[in-house]
Amino acid sequence: MLAIFDVEGVLLDAEFLPILAEKINKQDEIWEITRKGIQGVINWEEGLRTRVNTLKGISYETCKEVADSLPIMIGAKEACRSLKAAGWKLLAISGGFSIMTDRLKKELDLDHVFSNELIFKDGKLDGVEIHVDSDKSKSALIKVKEWNEKQDDIIVVVDGANDIKLFDICGLGVAFRAQDVVKDLATVTLEEKDLSRLIGLINKHYGSKVELQTVA
Repeated sequence: MLAIFDVEGVLLDAEFLPILAEKINKQDEIWEITRKGIQGVINWEEGLRTRVNTLKGISYETCKEVADSLPIMIGAKEACRSLKAAGWKLLAISGGFSIMTDRLKKELDLDHVFSNELIFKDGKLDGVEIHVDSDKSKSALIKVKEWNEKQDDIIVVVDGANDIKLFDICGLGVAFRAQDVVKDLATVTLEEKDLSRLIGLINKHYGSKVELQTVA
């Protein structure tokens, strides 16, 4: 059994680049590009490069400080701990960056994370190396094949238009506080801002008895 999660807006209750942009008062500009990319209005890869280029020159220290400050979504620790205890594998696929997902991998005990890489030159933000593009299923399939997971045994939890191709490879697609285009394609929707509610949806869908673990 495999659970695949988006990161920003799902495992993290924040978007990295808009918050980083506040440091140089470019948050409105970044949010507009971010919104268009998530909604599928503009080419996602082009939008990502444009956003990063807009923030060129910000120090690595500032980027790391912002990345480390991003709050984990309510219920994410409980959901991940519960699934791991039940023998599930956990995979996160982010259009964001390793500077924020490295911490998340450790804190949520994720088996693997795919993300993009910010490029720094002389300690300043200089660009982005894209490993995860608008078709996140390409990244996911690498681990699906390696772990020999069957489609019916895969769940996907996402919120944005750039995530929807993941629904093609899963048995249960969950739209978490998502946009309408995502809800239309999902198996189920979860509007409550609490990822631990995912366990109930999984148990109902699979007829399983995954126990909800608490986190001190």
